[in-house]
Amino acid sequence: MPSTPPADRDLVRALCERVLEQNWREGTMPTGTPFAYTCPSPGHYPWQWYWDSCFTAIAWRHFDRERSRRELESLLAAQRADGFIGHTIFWDRPLTGARRFTYNVVSRDAPMTSSIQPPMLAWAWSQAVGDPALEPRIARHLEWLAEHRDLDGDGLLWIVQPDESGLDASPQFDPIWRHRAHGLPGFVGLVARNRRLGYELDAIDRAGGPVCCEVTTNVLYNLSRLSLRRPSLTQALIDRCYDERRGLFMPVARPAPRGTTAATIAALTPLALPDLPDEIGRRLIEEHLMQPSRFWSPVPPASVSLEDPSFSVRDTGYLHQLRYWRGPTWINAAWLCWIGLERLGYRQQAAELGRRLAATILRSGLREYYHPFTGTGMGSIDFGWSALILQMF
Repeated sequence: MPSTPPADRDLVRALCERVLEQNWREGTMPTGTPFAYTCPSPGHYPWQWYWDSCFTAIAWRHFDRERSRRELESLLAAQRADGFIGHTIFWDRPLTGARRFTYNVVSRDAPMTSSIQPPMLAWAWSQAVGDPALEPRIARHLEWLAEHRDLDGDGLLWIVQPDESGLDASPQFDPIWRHRAHGLPGFVGLVARNRRLGYELDAIDRAGGPVCCEVTTNVLYNLSRLSLRRPSLTQALIDRCYDERRGLFMPVARPAPRGTTAATIAALTPLALPDLPDEIGRRLIEEHLMQPSRFWSPVPPASVSLEDPSFSVRDTGYLHQLRYWRGPTWINAAWLCWIGLERLGYRQQAAELGRRLAATILRSGLREYYHPFTGTGMGSIDFGWSALILQMF
C-alpha cells in the first residue's frame, strides 16, 4: 500500500503549522502566572482543554518543542496544591452564558472545571518534552487521581460523567447514563447533582451513580504511569474490561447497565499500550479495526462500528444539540490505533491509514472530525489536535 507522497506531506505539514500558530494563545494572569496554550479551535473552544493540550503539545514537537513545554506547563500552572488539574481551564476568559449550566464548575468564578479528562499529561510530556519523572508536579497529579478516582483498589480510574472520558456522547454510555447522557436534556440535571456532590467519586457512587471504569481514560492513564516507570495497569484493564467473547474492551459501570454496550472506537484504544498481549492486539486489528463492515470505513476508523445499531453520521440530536463520537472519524483516536498497527507489524495498514487521513485533510482541512464515508470535514474548523496526522507519517 502506498504511503503519503512527499509533496502531500509538505502540504499537510504547512497546514498543520499554520493552524497551530493561529490557535496559539499566551498571556499573564493578574496574579503574575503566565499561560500559553493552543485553543482547540477559534470561536467554539476558546479555553485550554486538558487532553487537547496534551495532543497539541505532541503535534508542536514537529515545529517548536519549547511550545510543547509551555503548553504542558500551563496545565501544571493551573494545578491545585493537592495535584488536581481540571478538564477545562478558563485563564483570562471567564465562563459565561449557557455553558455555565453544562460545564462542570462548582462556582461562578471557578478558574477551571472540577471534572477530569483522560490523564495523559505524563505520556504527552514524555513524547514532546522529556522525562516526566523530573517534574514532581506530574507525579503529584497522578497521586491525586490514584487517591480520588480508584474506586476499589485495582488501580483503574472511574469517571463520574461521560464527558470526563473526552468521548462525550459516545453510544457506549447510552445504557449507563441513559436519559442523562451527554447532549440529552437530562444531562443538565446530572451536572447539577454532581456539582452539589463536588464531583467526588465516592459521594456520587453512594448517591447511586452512575460511575464508570472507561477504557480510553484508563489507556491514557496507564501510558502516563508507564512514562513515569510505574507498574502497568494493562492486566488490570484486561481483567476488568476485556470481553473475550466479543474480542473488545468494554466499559464497566455501577450500577451495571442493562442491554448490550455499543462497539465503539474506545474498545480499540488499548492498541496504544506497549504491553498489550499480541494475541489480543491482533484480534482487535483483524476482527474489528481492519474490517470494512466494522471500523475500516473509507476514511478510517469510524468512531462506532458500522454494523452497530447506534452508528450514525449525524452529529446533532433531535433538538439540534451537538452529540459527538457517534460515528464520524477523529484523528486522535486514529493515531492511538495507528500506534498498535505499527507495534504489531501491520506496517502497510498503518501507512494506508496515514495516507487516507492525509488525503482527507488536504481536501477538507484540519477539522474536528470527518464523515467516515466521504471525508467531508465536520464540527469545528482549524482544529488543533488533528495536526496529530504528523505522527502518522
